[in-house]
Amino acid sequence: MAEILDAIIIGSGPAGLTAAIYVVRGSFKTLILGGTRWGGQLMLTTTVENFPGFPNGIQGPQLMQEMRLQAERLGVTFVSRDVTEVNFSQRPFRIIADNIEYQSKSIIIATGAVDRWLGIPGEAQLIGRGVSSCAPCDAAFFKDKRVIVVGGGDSAMEEAIVLAKFATEVTIVHRGSKFRASQLLQERVFKYSKIKIIYDTQVIEIGGKDKVISARLKDNQHEWAIPIDGVFVAIGHDPATNIFRGKIEMDEKGYIKKISNYQLPNSNFQTMTSVEGVFVAGDVHDHHFRQAVTAAGFGCQAAMEAIRWLEEQSASPREVSGLGPAT
Repeated sequence: MAEILDAIIIGSGPAGLTAAIYVVRGSFKTLILGGTRWGGQLMLTTTVENFPGFPNGIQGPQLMQEMRLQAERLGVTFVSRDVTEVNFSQRPFRIIADNIEYQSKSIIIATGAVDRWLGIPGEAQLIGRGVSSCAPCDAAFFKDKRVIVVGGGDSAMEEAIVLAKFATEVTIVHRGSKFRASQLLQERVFKYSKIKIIYDTQVIEIGGKDKVISARLKDNQHEWAIPIDGVFVAIGHDPATNIFRGKIEMDEKGYIKKISNYQLPNSNFQTMTSVEGVFVAGDVHDHHFRQAVTAAGFGCQAAMEAIRWLEEQSASPREVSGLGPAT
């Protein structure tokens, strides 16, 4: 029979690792199911300069390795297996990863979100070498350089505005004839003289070997290449929640909902999901900030609430049920 753990954290980015550090320090038996590609989006990032505590910056993969080592030193068990199935309908909860079953009294979901990419030649090879999906993370590296932002929604407008503070020229390339972004954001973009806009056009290739040097564009009639130093892809994010569909409440975009004000005896939880005992942290519910430091903060919050919930179960055992229907 599988050992019954106190907490399983699904996901191994800043949210998941921070949650694990807090839970294990609360003297609870803690397991991270981190996935075969562990570490989250920071594993694709080069220098990180906006995570507190590193005055000279730190490489994204190095930051994640340090967080993992810290969690493991404190006693967290880290398993690099991909979760394929979850069962939240019975207690203890059951998680399947690589055909192995794990059981736990509580769960923290921290599977994050994944960027949508263009899928064009040159893009994957140059991620972290001029291709990015996060202007707040990387804009400072493009001071006095020329960049492209691909997209037409709110994210693209926000990326362009951030980049305009650093780059000499920002060009928004949008495949449609008009933006989908809010009118307010569009008006802000239009006020920047250094932000240029190209409508009805796609980026079809990114050139460069060790860094971005060009982008190839295509409209309805022509193809042409332009010299460029960076390409910021801002066509959206998808939460990594497919394995939870039908098991837990999500919004229309697939982000997991928090039942923030659900009352348990003498308690008020902010990070619990529609299933009691299952908590959520990071980009898997946060579609606004999407920063490493905020993900870590959410991980801390979820862990502290999971600890409190576990302590309450131990103090006054009772049958636990879902808070609402899964959708």
